Amino acid sequence: MTHTPMAAVWKDLGGDPALLSGVSTVARAGALEAALPVRELARTCVGACALAAAELGARRAGLARVPRVSVDDGAVATAFVSERHLRIDGRAPVGFAPLSRFWRTADGWVRTHANYPHHRARLLDALGAADDASVEDVAALLAGRSAREVEESVYGAGGLAVALRTPKEWAAHEQGLALARRPLIERDGPSGGGGPSGRGGPSGDRPRVLSPLPGDGPLLPASGVRVLDLTRVIAGPVATRTLALLGADVLRVDGPQLPEDPDAHADTGFGKRSTVLDLAADRRVLDELLASADVVVTGYRPGSLDRFGLSPEALAERDPGLVVAQVSAWGTYGPWGGRRGFDSLVQVATGIAVTEGSPQRPGALPAQALDHGTGYLLAAAVLRALTERAESGHGRVVRLALARTAMWLTDGIGHQEAPGTAPDPSAGEPYGRPDVWLSERTGPVGRLGHALPPVSFTGGPTDWARPPGRWGTDAARWA
Repeated sequence: MTHTPMAAVWKDLGGDPALLSGVSTVARAGALEAALPVRELARTCVGACALAAAELGARRAGLARVPRVSVDDGAVATAFVSERHLRIDGRAPVGFAPLSRFWRTADGWVRTHANYPHHRARLLDALGAADDASVEDVAALLAGRSAREVEESVYGAGGLAVALRTPKEWAAHEQGLALARRPLIERDGPSGGGGPSGRGGPSGDRPRVLSPLPGDGPLLPASGVRVLDLTRVIAGPVATRTLALLGADVLRVDGPQLPEDPDAHADTGFGKRSTVLDLAADRRVLDELLASADVVVTGYRPGSLDRFGLSPEALAERDPGLVVAQVSAWGTYGPWGGRRGFDSLVQVATGIAVTEGSPQRPGALPAQALDHGTGYLLAAAVLRALTERAESGHGRVVRLALARTAMWLTDGIGHQEAPGTAPDPSAGEPYGRPDVWLSERTGPVGRLGHALPPVSFTGGPTDWARPPGRWGTDAARWA
């Protein structure tokens, strides 16, 4: 497995290559079919996450061997479109809003994102359109303007629009060049300070050593780990949803001025609790949460949380034993480092929409694979950092960017079947109906139909311990 995508990612994560022999794959034709190797990306991201979980679980449970990992293309493909499989009392969620779409311009195409009301308002303001403008109204306004002009004017107004670029154009773009110089998974640290017997920083003195795991019940590698979740939409919430699956106490924090879409929250809220906190006015509460957190995950536009002391650098300085994970759209560097972004827009900028499209119209990946893939990689990086912290007592800062994941997809994977395909008789059957990887349960938001987690290892959990609750209704404290 030396030259596989999995081996390369595991190396980026700092993992022991000897553990790769414990990963097997059930390959299924028809799963996440695309011009680009989306299936390979998806199985690699999930496989790396599962292996990192199994490694941490083995260490905490005192096992002689790391449990075997199985990656099933069917489970992975179903989970990578979990938002499409969600049902709330039989209702399918709303996908993209009417103004989140491709538009023809005078010289090409542009894609906008306006799912959130404040982004819709900024888009219309930048275009000089009325608040009640229709799709036809916006189409008429954009038809006479250049795509790059629309991109700059909408971003200047705080909205989201990206001009369609070819892979060659993105490779020559300043942001593309900046991303190409960075690894897929950035791992800074260890940051020093602290030791296995204490936090070693100013934020508290709770012991760093996580207690041994019990021998009964599912193996939950992240049991007892406190995760402060400052993320939105898909990538970050997928990472923290995965940590919750693995036993972590995940508390999602949102500001009162930015409520999350209820359907998005239901999809990514499994296993978590959710609270609303004004980061400026409720500073004491935030400090109390940070004082006993093991992990902080942020997913907002780079720089937007800095004024609250929540930059990765400030968090690491505050508590050198903390694991800090940051996900962004474009990276934290380069001319686009401070820009907002979403999976659909990153596909347009990086040339993916050209590759997956036709001469008549841009296309898209069969899933928001940049979001989901980056989310599982972020969870893997956190789990590996926790394993390393168990040895050194030191935390680490890890960073991923959707645009860097996109460049890995377009330039770094290549189509190939995974070695070590499981010998199960059903292995290799084409991916058809996803029913076997779907489940139902009742919770505070209603009767939920949902995708099951794809992260699988011997003795590990097969579903979340709790369904999602209602957004913002939990107390701002650890369980």
